[in-house]
Amino acid sequence: MTSSNAYTSIIDAMRSGQVEILDGATGTELERRGAEMDPHSWCGAASRDNAALLAEIHSDYIDAGARIITANTFASSRLMLSGADLGDRVAEINTIAVDAALAARDGHAMASEVVVAGSLSHMVPVSEGTDRFDPNAVPGDDELADAFGELAGVLRSAGAELILLEMMYEPTRARIALQAALDTGLPVWFDMSARRAEDGRVVAFHPFEDITLSELLSMIPESGVDAVGVMHTQSHVVGDAIDEIRAASPLPVAAYPDSGFFKMPSWQFQEVISPEDLEEHFVDWIGRGATALGGCCGLTISHVEAAVRARSRRQPTA
Repeated sequence: MTSSNAYTSIIDAMRSGQVEILDGATGTELERRGAEMDPHSWCGAASRDNAALLAEIHSDYIDAGARIITANTFASSRLMLSGADLGDRVAEINTIAVDAALAARDGHAMASEVVVAGSLSHMVPVSEGTDRFDPNAVPGDDELADAFGELAGVLRSAGAELILLEMMYEPTRARIALQAALDTGLPVWFDMSARRAEDGRVVAFHPFEDITLSELLSMIPESGVDAVGVMHTQSHVVGDAIDEIRAASPLPVAAYPDSGFFKMPSWQFQEVISPEDLEEHFVDWIGRGATALGGCCGLTISHVEAAVRARSRRQPTA
C-alpha cells in the first residue's frame, strides 16, 4: 500500500464511520523528553537539533496505534522563526521536521499504513510569558499569506501527505491559512480550537472575542477539505463542539484535545488528564460521531493508547 493509498484507506474508513487514530503531541513531547523550547518560536526551532528525538517520538506513536503522525511544524512559519533569528531557515527547519516523521514511518513495520501530516497553524508571536497574541502586532494579510504559503509549500516539497490546519480560531488568519493549504493540492483537514464562553456556549478559542464555531465552519469550501475537527481544546468542551460540527457539516470529525496550559516558552504539565479519564471521553466522542481520535499539547503515548482502547470498546472489530 503506497502512502496515498494509506490516506485513501483512512479517509474512506472515517467516511464509513470507522474510527482512525491520530498521534499525540509533538512539541510538548519534545519538551517532556528534554528538548529546549525557544522563547520566541516555542517548539518551532527545536526540530533543528532534535531530529533523532523527533523520529523516536513519531515511532512511539505508531507503536501506540497511530495511523497519522504529524510533523513538528505547528510553530515554525517565518512569523515564528524570525523572532528566534531563524527566518532564513524556514525551509531547512521544516524539512528536518518532515524528514524525521518520514524516517520514523518508513522504518516502521506499519509503514504502508501510516500517513505523515504537516501541521499548519495560524500562530503568530505571543506576548512574553503568556499564551496570548497582541492584536496590534499581528502582521498584515499579505505578510500572513506569504508566511503561510511558504510553509505550506515547504511541507509539500518535503514530502508531507496531508495538511492539518491546526488551532483555527481567528477568522481572517484561518481563511488565509486555509487558502495556503488548498493551494498545495494535498488533502486538507480543518481543525478548530474551542473554549466555553461565560454564558456556557462553545465558541472559538479566540482570547478576546466570542466567535461562533459556525463562523469558522462557514469558510470551509464544498471541496478540498476532507475532514473537520476540534483540537487543542479542553476535554470537557470537546463533546459539545463535536455536536455543533456534526450539525453543520457532513465531513468526518476528528477530536484531539490538549491538557495543561501554555506559558511561553513552556507547556505547563499541570493537572493533565489521566489516560483512563480521557478514554471515557473518547468513548463518548465516538458516540457523538467522531471518527478520528488523538491528542494535542500535554498528551502522550499513553493517551493515544487510551484512544485505541476506546475504539475497541465502541467498535470491537476495528
